[in-house]
Amino acid sequence: MKELVKYIVTCLVDEKDKVEVVEDENKRITISVAQSDMGKVIGKQGKVAKAIRTAARAIGQKPGERYTIDILEPDEKGGVKVASQEKEGEAEYDTDLEAMLEE
Repeated sequence: MKELVKYIVTCLVDEKDKVEVVEDENKRITISVAQSDMGKVIGKQGKVAKAIRTAARAIGQKPGERYTIDILEPDEKGGVKVASQEKEGEAEYDTDLEAMLEE
């Protein structure tokens, strides 16, 4: 799953060498990109971030795995902060997506 998420994010950004994707043992995937690419990864009203989460969830559903995806943003002090974090209930599919997956 990590490779898929990295591929999707790398296709979206300009500074491809700054993309970092880390997966831990709890199926949490953390994405970090350059500050200038944050808007491309999160999107207006978080739509791109939600689409990345939906794709990961749909692909992980077949083997019965559930992934959580967080996007980190560099802060002014040289550290990082969470820019987009999956919220409870955000994981729900709409019926159209479920119908597409069953086909």
